[in-house]
Order: sequence, then structure tokens, then C-alpha cells
Amino acid sequence: MSTSIPPLFPAAAAILLLLLFSPPATAQHDYHDALRKCILFFEGQRSGRLPPDQRLKWRRDSAVHDGSTVGRDLSGGYYDAGDNIKFGFPMAFTTTLLSWSIIDFGRNMGSELGNALKAVKWATDYLLKATAVPGVVFVQVGDPYSDHNCWERPEDMDTLRTVYKIDGAHPGSDVAGETAAALAAASIVFRSRDPSYSRLLLNRAVSVFEFADRHRGAYSGSLRRAVCPFYCDVNGYQDELLWGAAWLHKASRRRVYREYIFKNEVVLRAGDTINEFGWDNKHAGINVLISKEVLMGKAEYFSSFRQNADEFICSILPGISHPQVQYSPGGLIFKAGGSNMQHVTSLSFLLLAYSNYLSHANRNVACGASLPSPAMLRQLAKRQVDYILGDNPLRMSYMVGYGARYPLRIHHRASSLPSVRAHPGRIGCKAGSRYFLSPNPNPNVLVGAVVGGPNVTDAFPDSRPFFQESEPTTYINAPLVGLLAHFSAHH
Repeated sequence: MSTSIPPLFPAAAAILLLLLFSPPATAQHDYHDALRKCILFFEGQRSGRLPPDQRLKWRRDSAVHDGSTVGRDLSGGYYDAGDNIKFGFPMAFTTTLLSWSIIDFGRNMGSELGNALKAVKWATDYLLKATAVPGVVFVQVGDPYSDHNCWERPEDMDTLRTVYKIDGAHPGSDVAGETAAALAAASIVFRSRDPSYSRLLLNRAVSVFEFADRHRGAYSGSLRRAVCPFYCDVNGYQDELLWGAAWLHKASRRRVYREYIFKNEVVLRAGDTINEFGWDNKHAGINVLISKEVLMGKAEYFSSFRQNADEFICSILPGISHPQVQYSPGGLIFKAGGSNMQHVTSLSFLLLAYSNYLSHANRNVACGASLPSPAMLRQLAKRQVDYILGDNPLRMSYMVGYGARYPLRIHHRASSLPSVRAHPGRIGCKAGSRYFLSPNPNPNVLVGAVVGGPNVTDAFPDSRPFFQESEPTTYINAPLVGLLAHFSAHH
């Protein structure tokens, strides 16, 4: 349900905003260097046979036989976090957000654009394999329980590489809808750069979306043991159907998707849960994405999405935010639950994207009596990025390898175990435990990894067992790519 916006008392809000936007004095950040590292991180997460231009040399080939148990080649793609599983739901969301970063901010990436494109293609090449059989989507490789029972390098992996799929009898509209969105968004990225690849992505997106829509259901109903509690769909599959349709509309301009969105807006609850955006909840992203067309004067019939987008923005602004959105004393957006930085980067990305759309239309956000300007949204997004890069009470960068002080003991198997070059012999499932429990810094620097981050009091334990704070994920970094690209060109 859309929540009503409480009245804003301009003076009080102004003071709060002033406090929030007065960061600790620091040297100017090198956003382009942070962007380079943010993209480099994805090379550390690669699964499969690594290419000759692999830059993080301590990683080697891994899981090259994925899919062989079902007669398919499912090698490639990304490990989602510090483990060795390929979870299709967050991987697809990561791909959508990397693509959106390039669509909106690629012109600001300079010399890093090529690396950003490679990061997307590493994911889409895998998603094409996972969707190659009509009416089937392979959504996960690796048994999460056997994987999480071991602490071993991906190169040594001997845990079960079970393959999980959805099909007509076992639906998963959420993961299929997100996969369709990823393929459609990436098709825009490659449209002028590789037209035949772009067409392949778009055609596949169309068929995967059709499958998602025809066989409706949440994948955690079909695959509960494999996906819960790891990437369980708590939020329902309805948002992914709208999200997939929104990206297909943007990529194809076909009327059928516009009509689908219009017809299903209420049925699929476009106005729901407005203060959240992430791998499980796409509502805010849908509203911001579709609002661009409304603000350009091209889609008045979608004006309710613009209203939803305004309500979303109001729900996260300091001084008037929804109770579920807090700010730490140091000014960091905080939402309860694991891995807070995923909320920080995703919400900040939407703040920045929406501020750009508003700027072009010369409009403000309507929050009761207050009308926050696009510049204010941009400033709030920048404050979050600067916090991540070191403008915080601990003076710590939460991006590994950036700044003078950053997390040294991240919850990440490949980073925390000796590399194959340093230790050619196999390190077995339980033999890795001593590295997990060691107080020593990780031997391999996973450059660009952004960890789950500090708690609501700005405290951070730089310790592997505190995985909610110390584990990096692909979906923390993906939206940050767009943010850093923008600020590297505008600061």
C-alpha cells in the first residue's frame, strides 16, 4: 500500500539535511579510480574459464564443468558473494543494474566503459546459456548447504554442483521476470555496439518473459530447499513481471508491453513497498524507470508511476523518511537486515537517476508541503557514495583497495585462502577453516569489493565471521558503478 507522506516542517528538515550533508572534511575523492576498482571487482567474482585479459591474477579457472550433470554447459557467470554458488536471481538483478548504470551513465565512464561492457557480457553470456532450452530457466548451480559447510577456494571446489531449474510445472516468475529484465536491459547496452548480440538478447528476453507470465508462481515455492533462506522470494513475483515488462518496453518500444504495464499496474501492485529496492523488491525501480517517460512528456497514461516515484523518494529522505529507513549518526542510510550496503547503493542509484530525469523536465519532488529539488537528491546520493569511500566516523573506506584504510578480513573464500599460485596443493573443505578463523588479513586483495558495511551506530567489525558486515556482493557493486561514473564526471 502507498503510505501517506507526513507533513514536512521546512525549518526542521532543513537543519537535518544540513547536518546530513555536512560531511567530515576530507580530501577530494578520486571517483574515477573508485569506478575502475568497482568494475574490477566483478573479475574476482567470475566463475568458469577465465579469459586471457583477466586482470585479477590470483583467481584461476573454476567450476568449468557446471551443468554437466544435466547435459548442459552452464559454466561462466558470477559467484554472488563470498561463497561459490551461482544464484540466478541476484545474478540477473546485478546484470540489470550494471546495464542500467551504462544506459544512464556510460557516457561518464571514459576509459572504463570497455570494462563495464565486459562485466555485463560475462553475465549475459551465462544467462543466455541458462535460458537456451525453451520453457526452462536454469536458476542455480551448486548445493548451498554443502557449499556453506566448507571454506574452500572456487578452484578447489568439490562440493555438489547440483543444477536447479524452473519450468512449466515448477514456476518461478520472479527469477524468470528478472532474467528477462536483465536480457532486455543488456540488449539496449549492446544495441549500437553489437547489433546481432543485442537482437539475440532481446529475442531471448521476449521468450523468457512470456514463460514467466504464462507460468506464474514464486520460485521459492518450487525450489524452497535450494533457495531459502539464501535468496528466498519474500516479496512475491508480481513486481518482477512488471519490471520485466518495463525493461522490454524500453528495449523494444512494442505496444504490447505498454499495454501490459497499463493493464497490470493495479493487479501487480506497482505502488507497494516504496522504501525498498533490491534483488527481491523492484517496485521503486519500476516507478523510477517508467517515470522517465512521464517526465519527458511521452506517457501521461503512466502518471501514477510518477506519483509512486515521488512517494518512494519522500519515504527515504532524512527528516521525513519511513520508519524502516534510518540514518546512522554519520549519515548513512540504514535498513534492518543483512548487508546494509546493498540498500545504500541501490537507493542512492534511484535517487541519482530520478534527480536526472527531474532535472531534464525542470521538476521537483512533491513531499507534502516540501518540494525537494533534483540537486538535493543528487547531494544525498553523493553523501552516501562519499561515506562508502571514507567520509565516515571511522575514516574507513568500505571499498577494498580504495583509500588508506579499508576492510582487510572480508568474508570471501577466494580472497581469504592462499591463491593457487602461492599454494598449488589442494586445500580441502574443512582445511580452509583455519584461514576463516585467522586474525590475519586476507592474502588476496579483492580490489573494488564493497562490504556489507557498518551497523546503525557506524561501528564496523573487520572480521570474517561477521558476514553481514564483512561480505561483499555483486549487487552492492552494480548500482555503485553508475553512481561513481556520474560523480567522476560531475564533482
